Amino acid sequence: MIDLGDWKEPLAPLFADERYLKIREFLKYEYSHYTVYPDMYDLYNCFRYTPYANVKVVLLGQDPYHNEGQAHGLCFSVKAGVPKPPSLENMLKELKDDLGFEAPKSGDLSKWAREGVLLLNTALTVRAHQANSHAACGWSWFTDSVISLLSEQKEHLVFLLWGGNARRKKPLIDAGKHLILECAHPSPLSAYNGFFGCRHYSKTNAYLTANGIPPVNWDLNA
Repeated sequence: MIDLGDWKEPLAPLFADERYLKIREFLKYEYSHYTVYPDMYDLYNCFRYTPYANVKVVLLGQDPYHNEGQAHGLCFSVKAGVPKPPSLENMLKELKDDLGFEAPKSGDLSKWAREGVLLLNTALTVRAHQANSHAACGWSWFTDSVISLLSEQKEHLVFLLWGGNARRKKPLIDAGKHLILECAHPSPLSAYNGFFGCRHYSKTNAYLTANGIPPVNWDLNA
C-alpha cells in the first residue's frame, strides 16, 4: 500500500471493509487483462497530494480521463505536456473571468491539490477508451464514504458539485456545516448552462476567509 500520510487513519475502516476487498480483486483482474487508467501507482494521488489535515475544498469529478497519458489520480487534471481536455479548458476560462488568472501552459492541477483542494473522482479508475467502465465496481461506495467522512469530521469545507453526477452527492453533505456550490458541468455540452459565470473560485475564497481559513491561491502560474 502506498503511504497515504495522515489519511491512513480515517481511511483504515474503508480499506478493511469487504466491499473494498472486492474492489481490489476487480482491479487486479482489470490491470492484468486490460489497459486501465490511471497507473496503479497514481491511483490515490488525490489523498497523497492533499493531506487530510489540509482539506478545505472538495472538487468532485466523475471518472478518470480514459485516453493515454491523461489521468494521474487528480480529477480534471492532466500531466504536464498533455493537451488540456475541453472541460479543463472551460474551468480555466471561468478562472480567468472570475479572478483574472491567466491559463497556464500545463493542465496539471497538483498545485490546487497542495493548496487544500481535494481533487476526487467518484470512480478512481477506468478502462482505456471506455468512459464509466468502472463506475459499477464499488468505487461509488468508497468515494461516498470519503465524502461523508469529510462532512461529518470537518467544518467549513467548500464542496464544488459541477454536473449531475457530482450534484447527486449533495445528500451526503451537511449543509449546516459546509458550503455547497453547485452548477452545470464545465463540459462544452453544458458549460453555457450555468458553469460560465458561476464564480465558484471567488465564492469559495470568500467563504473560507469569512470562517478564518486561508483562501486558496487558484493561480496556477504562481
